[in-house]
Amino acid sequence: MSENEITETECLPTYTLAIAIEFLGTHYHGWQRQREVLGVQEALETAIGKVANEPVEVIAAGRTDASVHASNMIAHFTTRAYRPTHNWLRGVNSLLPDDIALRWIQPMPADFHARFGAIARRYRYITLNQAQRPAILNHQVTHVYEPLDLVAMQQAAADIVGTHDFSSYRAAACQSNQPVRSVSHANLFAHGQFMVFDIQADGFLHHMVRNLMGTLYAIGRHELEPEDFLRILHQKDRTIAPPTASGDGLYFVNAYYPERFQKLLPNAPLTPIWLNLPE
Repeated sequence: MSENEITETECLPTYTLAIAIEFLGTHYHGWQRQREVLGVQEALETAIGKVANEPVEVIAAGRTDASVHASNMIAHFTTRAYRPTHNWLRGVNSLLPDDIALRWIQPMPADFHARFGAIARRYRYITLNQAQRPAILNHQVTHVYEPLDLVAMQQAAADIVGTHDFSSYRAAACQSNQPVRSVSHANLFAHGQFMVFDIQADGFLHHMVRNLMGTLYAIGRHELEPEDFLRILHQKDRTIAPPTASGDGLYFVNAYYPERFQKLLPNAPLTPIWLNLPE
């Protein structure tokens, strides 16, 4: 084909589509597509590519680790394939495995970018604090059998809010260029026998939420005092902080964008839905 020749497909307009994805991360090695193991991204791209009848790349607002879940992961892809919204939803969901589903799909302006355009991301970490282990919620919550001191944990959680260097709470393998993040809220509250840690920031470091939760657990068990959170934070040394909490209880619940994009996105209820939590 000469330089002046273009195919019929190349003449078609390109559509940018935002999606919200719900998935259980138990059987996946995190979000990112990988060469030797299955990630959520690969499963999505395979299903969407079949409906689009062309290869697609799905770009998410955040990257989750192995066993971590998402109840409202915002992502986007571009395609030359036009399909009505309900056809996209039904077609892609019919091809996805049972533990991944699209919640909604929304056409967006061409300059929308799920990752680089996000101004905040939000996670919820769910602990089941009771003596007996769960069966139905196995791997969907983190089970802690001994009683936790919620008040002490809340005192420490209040110190998370603000702009800090979170070097003490990021993984050794974290690839971020800098460790400073701004946390807008870090609410810890009881919901029946569940304990919910709801945190929102402009961005998160590798294992940051799970490392914060590991320290909160140590405080709740009285292995540390509430003021030890700031002591560890100021040391900027991961080796002095408690172990990383399990990924089982962690959910990516939302991403937020500048108003001109946010007003176009569906206002779906925050999740996990089975908790029936306040917004």
